[in-house]
Amino acid sequence: MLATGCATSGPSERLGTLSADLLIRGGTVYPGGAEPFGGDVAISDDRIIAVGPSLQIAAKRVIDASGMIIAPGFIDPHTHMQPWLTSAEAHTRVLEPFLLQGVTTAFIGNDGGGPIEVGALLDSASARPVGVNYAVFTGFGTIRSKVIGNARQTPTDGELAKEQALVHKAMCEGAIGISTGLFYAPQSFSKTDEVIALAAVAGAMGGIYDTHLRDESNYNIGLSAAVDEAIRIARESGIAVHISHIKALGVDVQGSAPEIVGKIEAARAEGLAITASQYPWSASGTSLVASLVPLWAQDGGRIAMVERFDDAQQTERLRAGIADNLRRRGGAGALLIVEGDWSGQRLREVAEALSTDPVTVAVTIIRRADPAVISFNMDEADIAAFMRQPWVMTGSDASPKHPRTYGSFARKYDLYTRQERILSLQQFIDSSSATTADFFHLEGRGHLRPGAFADVVIFNPEAYSSLATYQNPDVPATGVRTVIVNGRIAVDDGKVTGLAAGRALRHQPPAGSCD
Repeated sequence: MLATGCATSGPSERLGTLSADLLIRGGTVYPGGAEPFGGDVAISDDRIIAVGPSLQIAAKRVIDASGMIIAPGFIDPHTHMQPWLTSAEAHTRVLEPFLLQGVTTAFIGNDGGGPIEVGALLDSASARPVGVNYAVFTGFGTIRSKVIGNARQTPTDGELAKEQALVHKAMCEGAIGISTGLFYAPQSFSKTDEVIALAAVAGAMGGIYDTHLRDESNYNIGLSAAVDEAIRIARESGIAVHISHIKALGVDVQGSAPEIVGKIEAARAEGLAITASQYPWSASGTSLVASLVPLWAQDGGRIAMVERFDDAQQTERLRAGIADNLRRRGGAGALLIVEGDWSGQRLREVAEALSTDPVTVAVTIIRRADPAVISFNMDEADIAAFMRQPWVMTGSDASPKHPRTYGSFARKYDLYTRQERILSLQQFIDSSSATTADFFHLEGRGHLRPGAFADVVIFNPEAYSSLATYQNPDVPATGVRTVIVNGRIAVDDGKVTGLAAGRALRHQPPAGSCD
């Protein structure tokens, strides 16, 4: 029977002539990218100094990991946790939901929403300590809005040069790359050539292109063509491409995962660096506008969109577009409103309560606000097909009102590794640590080996699971016993210590590229 916790010793325990601050002893070590073994991990200051079976090392503190899994701290390549990182509240910046899943590093600025002033965001960690390490993408949406605004138009040569200059500036300040959310207006108004021109700047400086595809369904060009576009961007710009939260969204594209996997495999065989991340949920999280309002109606921003609702000549076309998008999403019963007056109810339930149709309800709500929704629109066979790929990493797309913030890594282990056996335990751990660190060039992260930063998670393989649900999304995961961030204990015996030992991870462009 496996142990249920990690006991710790009292005074220092002498085990040999070497010494360490921490010795994790007697667990099953998954070092990241290599076979597991029974053994120990020794840590001094912020680094791992030894990994192996039966280490003869003296330690100030010994953590008994009998029956536990010892793994590299998990890395989340797609989150929306910037408000937490920059909060004035110290307890918020500890990022408890992430730590209690074993996440020690996370990325922000995804979906094209990353800042231009990357340096200021990275510098803020020194004044306001954070609980996990973080890297920052600059955002295409932020840059395009600053230079062009919200209009559907192609940049002039001068505007394109300004956009490229802003990418260069952000990369020099430490951005890990550039992110896009090509499905979302005004980014959706761009053409591929514009994106390639900006991606090439980031790629020349060692950055990664992270993308929410132009279409994950068949809203505009379709999922297959959107993947083709990402591959084209990789080929023509020379940048490494990462497809965020890969999925086949909606009734019209369910079952297409094998085709998409084939496209990406062919591109990788060609020599292109293309990977993806995935959250282990069958429901996505977005807003009511993004789910239902046709992109043409979002041209010019919210004010222009609402004016179109009042234009009798456009009303019929708008309602038809909303109705089709609702069908695409699986109907009014597939949209759960999780914010505002109708929070906790499906769109169908609201329509029935008001004795009207779902399209009318959607229009009424959107006139007042754009609430968050959870959209049940993915097929389990597609989820499994993507998850099995060695180039698909674990990610959360962490955002409010969705259980993926509190439970993605734990759910992937408990449901898809332990119960369904879609992945082996090593595959789960590697896809949550080493694979991510290696692709994004996070030196010293994602592996348990001498010289690496001491980011470590110890979890109980019989208890590690997600407790968050769609109805109660903010329930912490269970089963993580110890988390160490840069050599400091952030979770001890299953409880967050309050230590904020995370660091800002600043990308270093090639020498001379910022002169």
